[in-house]
Amino acid sequence: MTEAVKVRILDQDYTIACPEEAREGLLRSADYVDRRMREVRHSGKVVGTDRVAVMAALNIAYELFEAHVENQRMADVRQRLAKLDARIAEVVDAPESPLPSSSSKSSS
Repeated sequence: MTEAVKVRILDQDYTIACPEEAREGLLRSADYVDRRMREVRHSGKVVGTDRVAVMAALNIAYELFEAHVENQRMADVRQRLAKLDARIAEVVDAPESPLPSSSSKSSS
């Protein structure tokens, strides 16, 4: 079921419809956007709410893309580890091959 959730971002109230199960995520997201916008505004380098919002959005998008790249790197590492684990399992699970004994060597 959808519910109306009130959030406050940079001293502005917004009412957003969202599914009940997404409420906590929405509140965390709104809080994060608010904090990032306040950081941009307090830096003193950007004037105007619309410009603050755009700069905060660009910063958040950059973080998202960086996290995506890191996640992809980690997925590659996990894939290599899985292959290595499979190789190790093959060796460990392989039937033991008889080792040549020293008594089978002929002495001449």
